[in-house]
Amino acid sequence: MTAENVPQVFPPEVMARLRETVDIDPALVVQDFGDPAARATLAGTEILITGWGCPPIDADVLRAAPRLRAVLHAAGSVKHMITPECWERGLLVSSAAAANALPVAEYTLAMILVTGKDLVAARERYRARRTFGPFGIIPATGNFGRRVGVVGASRIGRRLIELLRPFDFEVSLADPYADEATAKELGVRLRPLDDLLRTSDVVTIHAPETPQTRHLIGRRELALMPDASVLVNTARGSLVDTDALVDEVRTGRIGAVLDVTEPEPLPPDSPLLDLPNVFVTPHLAGSQGNEVHRLGLTVVEELERLLRGEGLVHGVDRATLERTA
Repeated sequence: MTAENVPQVFPPEVMARLRETVDIDPALVVQDFGDPAARATLAGTEILITGWGCPPIDADVLRAAPRLRAVLHAAGSVKHMITPECWERGLLVSSAAAANALPVAEYTLAMILVTGKDLVAARERYRARRTFGPFGIIPATGNFGRRVGVVGASRIGRRLIELLRPFDFEVSLADPYADEATAKELGVRLRPLDDLLRTSDVVTIHAPETPQTRHLIGRRELALMPDASVLVNTARGSLVDTDALVDEVRTGRIGAVLDVTEPEPLPPDSPLLDLPNVFVTPHLAGSQGNEVHRLGLTVVEELERLLRGEGLVHGVDRATLERTA
């Protein structure tokens, strides 16, 4: 992983717990497996702790690490680094994606509540006019009975559904891998994607980035959304057709909250950065500040389980990796 992230992911108390568990040199942090220091250490390495900035663990790396039996990733997706050779070796792989899912779900909940009160547009109007009219009820706002459509029963999608339960929302789910039993367990209504788009005041995307999900929300899908509805994307920018979204939100018919975009970052002249009905943040819904500590703690707890001979709680398997983030 990148050296600057180590003290963030493994603060002193978490690093101390890690050092009590295994023989590790906290000063040895590498980003290139070809580094001489890395090569010398790989020969005796049994467990590899990785994070943001880790290159692929390919056949050459595996040859240099004949004793390697587990990779514990202190971040989210492992798609970029776990190669077919890792599975052929029979490596155990774990990811802290579940820990990173928590702040993303919290961000999404916050955005759902904020847009329900029309706070973003109201703030812009207040800033522009420097005043507002007499107090009164604004009919087109509110979160009571608001219909929320969750696209993807991922870790984040499931956590968001949990967070939505105390509120007076009607929650629907669209996911090709979910069935009625899953929906019943989650306490939501399972709908086809088109039906969910037509019947939701908020559509929030939590599906993985795959060839099949590219532009999952395109011009046709956006047109299905009701007037005054809001699209929230905290997944990946490629899941939404940016040109189609620009055309739709320019009309003012719907709004959008975007923590991810395509391209990322947006060009400085992108209309999405200026439209009053669009709220764009710089890919920060995931772990930030002290939330990053949770990633390191997740890895340490997983490591302790592994050494006790227990199963991995956050294990990643080859069969499902292609359809997860």
